[in-house]
Amino acid sequence: MDAQGRGRAGDIDPADQWVLNPDTGEYELRLPPSAAQSPVPGPRGAAPAAAPDREVPPQRRRRSAPEEPPPGRAGRRRPAKKKSRGKRVLLWTGGTMAFVVLAGGTAGYLYLQHLNDNIQSVADDGASTGGFQKDKAINILLIGTDKRTGSGNEGYGDTGSAGHADTTILLHVSKDRSNATALSIPRDLIVDVPDCPTTQEDGTQKVIPGSTGVRFNTSLGQDGRTPSCTMRTVTELTGVTPDNFMVADFNAVKTLTSAVGGVEVCLAKDIDDPDSHLKLPAGQHTVEGEQALAFVRTRHSVGFGGDLSRIQIQQQFLSALMRKLKSNDTLTSPSKMLKLAEAGTEALTVDSQLDSIGKLKDLGLELGKLNTKNLTFTTVPVVDNPAEKVKATVVLKEGPAQQVFDMVANDVSFTEVKQKEKKEAAAVAARLKGERSEPSEVRVRVMNGGAPAGSAQQELAYLQTDAGVTKSENAGNAPGEVAKTTLEYAPDQADQARALAEILGLSGAAMKPGESVTNSQGLPTMTLTLGKDFKGAGVKINAAAGKTPEGVEKSTADKVECAK
Repeated sequence: MDAQGRGRAGDIDPADQWVLNPDTGEYELRLPPSAAQSPVPGPRGAAPAAAPDREVPPQRRRRSAPEEPPPGRAGRRRPAKKKSRGKRVLLWTGGTMAFVVLAGGTAGYLYLQHLNDNIQSVADDGASTGGFQKDKAINILLIGTDKRTGSGNEGYGDTGSAGHADTTILLHVSKDRSNATALSIPRDLIVDVPDCPTTQEDGTQKVIPGSTGVRFNTSLGQDGRTPSCTMRTVTELTGVTPDNFMVADFNAVKTLTSAVGGVEVCLAKDIDDPDSHLKLPAGQHTVEGEQALAFVRTRHSVGFGGDLSRIQIQQQFLSALMRKLKSNDTLTSPSKMLKLAEAGTEALTVDSQLDSIGKLKDLGLELGKLNTKNLTFTTVPVVDNPAEKVKATVVLKEGPAQQVFDMVANDVSFTEVKQKEKKEAAAVAARLKGERSEPSEVRVRVMNGGAPAGSAQQELAYLQTDAGVTKSENAGNAPGEVAKTTLEYAPDQADQARALAEILGLSGAAMKPGESVTNSQGLPTMTLTLGKDFKGAGVKINAAAGKTPEGVEKSTADKVECAK
């Protein structure tokens, strides 16, 4: 940048002019008196003016000092309220680069313009929701491409490749910002890629035909597919429409890890992988640059040697990177923050809804509200493709996969965010313990208390036809709407209640002991009231906070794990 862009003449790094104020926890511009600049001159005879067509943002904090300090009070200042460091920065590789520009943006208006120029954007072609909203849950699609762009990357794999969706994560942040889920989608998962309307370089639209039964990673780069095609494929697969997407290449890992001075990783065994060029003994190591890229690319030397093993090591790496970014060593270093902003914006390609620092800042402020202890990394449940003799691809593990997709779509956390009182939790859990009646002995009436119209009849059909609960009937609409599905039963119906709770996936909290009621035949019966959380006939309602579908592995960002 030129002298004017630096804020003063001379070869001075902008980072050296920003100093962390320990009272406020914010960076402040400190210039010596001799560094004052001349204002931008206006027309002859007119007052000096700011540069045309640019709205200079206000200072982050203004202090009005008295012309003369009162006697005996010179130099004293009212202590300012400290802010939590944990809510200032949240950064991801592949998508996390966007969040770090929050700190980089403090380098001044002209530097912001420079960062804006770094950002590359691609049309979403109508595949998104139109962009995240502050009062709703957020779904960001993070795509790591294996396109060999950037200095030093030509020697990796297929030189000249158009790139694939090599690493894909659907990041879901809850509506109340209390928790988040990072759902990895295997690149070798067999999916259907839908037809994809794509904006061409000349501005015209071209529909790229879809493909049936192909690897997920072909949703990007192949046949001219753009990130919007990957977004459409994710929607087709999960039922969740992403709000925005972010794409990063190999250089993102290299430049970001170098900017923070390296990331600490752990290996449970020695690794010597000639394909990724990673050679490290067991134990803890600090990796950056080329070595960091080799770490996230290795797969033949960890786990079962496939893409699923590489996904696990990448999730461990992202957790370590986030811990480093939230450390004092990073947050209190203006030079590191500016390097991160520079590296992030250069390595980042975003959709047209996130094509400026201002928009990324707004997203970062929402994501910064998250406590990373409640950020869960998990992977779409899959099994080996039964159609292959030599196992190279995977297919959905239908039941658990659909449950995971439902949890994301319905804004359900994989971590237990709010702990209940021990006594209450024990009492609720006890409702599920004990003998269970046979389904044919369960007597229940079904009422609609807020589910879509027709849900009571649909659930009744499922209970009678598929679940064997033949002594069930439709009791119409409930007296009022309820948020959660409930099962009311008398004390002597506990065995029946436990059996039905198991069939429907009801938690102990959904089971409500009460008085006996009678059905249309005058016989004692339970009452199942379908609430607004009802997801459809036959779909279990047990996606409670902290309850993970059976067989689904997960980890949280605050835990240190060693690659095996």
